[in-house]
Amino acid sequence: MYYIITGAAGFIGSNLVKALNERGENNIIAVDNLKNADKFRNLVDCEIADYLDKQDFIEKLRDGFFDGLVTAVLHQGACSDTMETDGRYMMENNYQYTLELLNYCQNEEVPFLYASSASVYGGSSVFKESREFEAPLNVYAYSKFLFDQIVRRRWQKRSAQVVGLRYFNVYGSREQHKGRMASVAYHFFNQYHAEGRVKLFEGCDGYANGGQLRDFVSIEDVVKVNMFFLDNQNKSGIFNLGTGQAQSFNDVAVATINTLRIAESKPVLNLVEMQQQGLISYIPFPESLRGKYQSYTQADIGALRNSGYSGEFLTVEQGAARYVEQMLKAAT
Repeated sequence: MYYIITGAAGFIGSNLVKALNERGENNIIAVDNLKNADKFRNLVDCEIADYLDKQDFIEKLRDGFFDGLVTAVLHQGACSDTMETDGRYMMENNYQYTLELLNYCQNEEVPFLYASSASVYGGSSVFKESREFEAPLNVYAYSKFLFDQIVRRRWQKRSAQVVGLRYFNVYGSREQHKGRMASVAYHFFNQYHAEGRVKLFEGCDGYANGGQLRDFVSIEDVVKVNMFFLDNQNKSGIFNLGTGQAQSFNDVAVATINTLRIAESKPVLNLVEMQQQGLISYIPFPESLRGKYQSYTQADIGALRNSGYSGEFLTVEQGAARYVEQMLKAAT
């Protein structure tokens, strides 16, 4: 029997492969698209049974190759570029492909965990898993939103576990291949190393410089929640996966810089001190993002808690520090 992980060479997918390995699970089919070849590095320290290109995999699935052989499908593969403007590509890749996997899992009575996104809420100020609060601002968000709607329509007829996880701002190890789509913690780390300072957006939507608020969630916590649902296959639903506590981009910058300063045997500083010393600076907010940008997100994790998940989430100060320490170790 095999676990199938799509997007297995990507950020979240590779962390899930590693987590299953740590549980002694090596019968894993890793599915991905290695057009970005550097992603292979995420799987070098992982054990898998086989790798399949995403198109080869879906054809084998259609041919019945995996019938009766699948323990669970963890579907993390998607185009995650929120600036992608090719709507046809986005819908084929994120919606139609996911729908085919759902149909297969329901026919085979196989647990199906899939990546949704907090982007479905758009400019909403309420982040609760309910239709009235969902208003996607771009086609990426719409592709995720529409699939969630299909899951809801079929809810009463499901034959196996279905779990949609609406990831908020995930950061952590194995994201280096994402380029500009990598987390701000990753970019701040590299900016500080290269220039001795970090750059944040100026304020927008009534927020001060660097004061926009996001629910930043560590990949460590994302993995724990996925494992929880794998262990509790009687639990289904669409769940927010964030910490439940919004923090500012300034908070991420301060945590990142202070961890690096500690490594350099320098004293920690507060935000004002960093601004005064030029360690944090601000650049104009991009016009291309106006009207498409979430200046505030904070997951309502009531449904997740009600499902039985009781784990504590890392704060930005805790999670960013651990992440920076990991990157420092990798750089030596």
